[in-house]
Amino acid sequence: MIEQILPTHVATFDTFHDRPDAYLFPEERALIRDSVESRRREFITGRHCARTALTRLGVATPQPLPRGPRGAVTWPDGVTGTITHCRGYRAAAVADVSRTVSLGIDAEPDAPLPEGVLEAVALPEEQVAVKELLGDLPAVHWDKLLFSAKESVYKTWFPMMRRPLEFEDALITFDPADGEFTARLLPHAVRGISGAPEEFTGRWVAAHGLLVTAIAFPARVPAGVGVGAGRDARRAGDEVFA
Repeated sequence: MIEQILPTHVATFDTFHDRPDAYLFPEERALIRDSVESRRREFITGRHCARTALTRLGVATPQPLPRGPRGAVTWPDGVTGTITHCRGYRAAAVADVSRTVSLGIDAEPDAPLPEGVLEAVALPEEQVAVKELLGDLPAVHWDKLLFSAKESVYKTWFPMMRRPLEFEDALITFDPADGEFTARLLPHAVRGISGAPEEFTGRWVAAHGLLVTAIAFPARVPAGVGVGAGRDARRAGDEVFA
C-alpha cells in the first residue's frame, strides 16, 4: 500500500499482520522490556518491516535500529528511513540519502478525529478547508487525513533539522483529484534556521479502511524549494518514531 505513494527508488515493506516472532537485537529488545503487549507487537513488526525494506534497498547485513534523539530511529550510514504503525497496519520506507534526504510516512484508521482534536491540530484555514471537503467528499475522513499529513511532515522535518515542529507550524492543502498534498512551512517556523525547507509535497491514499500519507524530500534541491513525490512519481521514524 505504501509503495503506491512513494518514488520507485524508495524501498518499502508493509503488512496487515503482526510478526511477534520476528528477530530483535538485544539493544532493541531492551527498548520494549517494560512495554505492554500491544506496544511490543507493533515495535517488533515495525523493525521487521524496516529490515525487510533495507534488504530490498541492498543493505544485506541486518543490524540494530536503535533510537536516537526524540525517539528517532538511527538508520545505517547513508540511509534515511521512517516507520509507521496503527491498528492493523505496519510499514517502513528507506532510501539512499544520495537520492532522498528524508522520508516521512504515517498511517491512521480512516475514521473521524475525536471531538475537539481538529481545533487543536489545525490552523483556522485548515479547519475551514477540512469542513468543506467533508461536505463535498464525505467518503474520506479529511480531518484524520490532515492529522496524518502533519505527522508525515514532522517525520520528514525532524531528521533534517533536528528541531521540533508544532502542528501550527505548517499549513496543509490537499488536492483531492490527484491524491497529493502540500505543506507550507510558516515564516515563524523557519525564521533564522539555515537551510530550512519552505515547503514539502507528498501523496496520500485511502484504502483498506486506512489513510496513509508519505513525503520523500529529494537530495540536490536548491535552498528554499520543497519537492516531494509529485505528479511524475506516482510509484515514485513509528516514525520518525518507534
